[in-house]
Amino acid sequence: MHTMWKGTISFGLVNIPVKMHAATENKDVKLRQLHKECKSPIKYEKTCPVCESEVKNEDIVKAYEYAKNKFVILDEEDLEALRKEQEDKAVEIIDFVKLEDIDPIYFEKGYYLSPNDGGSKAYSLLRSALEETGKIGVAKMMIRSKEQLAVIRVYENALVVETIHFPDEVRDVKEVPNIPEKTELSQNELKTAKMLIDQLTTEFDPNKYQDEYRTALLDLIEQKKNEEGQTATAKEKQMPDNVTNLMDALQASLERAKKDKPKPKQPKRKTKSTAAKKRATS
Repeated sequence: MHTMWKGTISFGLVNIPVKMHAATENKDVKLRQLHKECKSPIKYEKTCPVCESEVKNEDIVKAYEYAKNKFVILDEEDLEALRKEQEDKAVEIIDFVKLEDIDPIYFEKGYYLSPNDGGSKAYSLLRSALEETGKIGVAKMMIRSKEQLAVIRVYENALVVETIHFPDEVRDVKEVPNIPEKTELSQNELKTAKMLIDQLTTEFDPNKYQDEYRTALLDLIEQKKNEEGQTATAKEKQMPDNVTNLMDALQASLERAKKDKPKPKQPKRKTKSTAAKKRATS
């Protein structure tokens, strides 16, 4: 499993060298966009609307727009120094709380933690302590140039880091439109709804739930792949042929040379001298 990050988790005076690995993966079926006419993949280029030209990565700088069309330019060196300063810090568990105290709306993405060299005993110590107390640790850490609030908990036999949103990243529910206030419900309606919930209540088994759309889409792709006229091969962009270009260039050079070459001077015809002319007429 690919290691995304290496660092140290600490609680109190205990330091645990760990490696972090992505716990989930996106299995969405990615569809490409093709040009309808020639079935070639569409290319997206970075362009400058003012210069009307393509911009290379080395010609791009980062900036913060503090007002309309007004920017503070941020040097990559300054950003890198700031990231390095934060990444070098150990990930310290600030608090221990109960998992049920955190609403699921805060949770973002999960990562597995494995012990790095010499960290197995401390890793096991934290895992056992969390299991026996029923608590999870709250910590801050840097992941991919972003400071994250996170919780550290036990999942099966592993420690897991779950990144969670900061409070100001969760929008105020009061901003959601058209939420009804408490509505008068009949006891019969409420009783029926509760009976339905009881009928559908079961133990959570994640293997029971499948992405039916993704499965149907993959089946459709496989079916069309085997049907005549349902597949396309992108046309290769014709690259200039150096040999042909060389011959064309030589031929053009030859033609130009012929045109530019000065015409050879015609030899002057010898004419009879004036004296000879006089003798001939006398």
